[in-house]
Amino acid sequence: MIEIKKTDEDYMRQALMEAQTAFERQEVPIGAVIVCKDRIIARAHNLTETLNDVTAHAEMQAITSAAATLGGKYLIDCTLYVTVEPCPMCAAALGWAQIARIVYGAPDEKRGYLKIAPAVLHPKTVVQSGLLADKAAALMKQFFQEKR
Repeated sequence: MIEIKKTDEDYMRQALMEAQTAFERQEVPIGAVIVCKDRIIARAHNLTETLNDVTAHAEMQAITSAAATLGGKYLIDCTLYVTVEPCPMCAAALGWAQIARIVYGAPDEKRGYLKIAPAVLHPKTVVQSGLLADKAAALMKQFFQEKR
């Protein structure tokens, strides 16, 4: 049996599918997946409206799901793929979880962690930005245009 190794782009496309689900549910269209050892262990999208909970961001939902799957709070061998740059709350949670790597699409120039709290991540966390950023940004733009 031949095993096909997925790429960062493949996983980001999965996160974009989660963002599309959020969009369809009238949630801010941000999606996330967490991968550990080439396997998706968590999928999530924003649920702040559905749950009436300001902390129910895609990343927070994914962290909780991944920790439950792994049976522990640390995500040392994991990568988060998220469509938009994490906010400071999510980045702090990712820091506490000691996630190994974060790959995000579009920047959040107003409320992203890089503007507000750039040192909040764990010092060993590797960050890559800009992957499929145009697709993530377009979904966000469409969502907010429809809201206005």
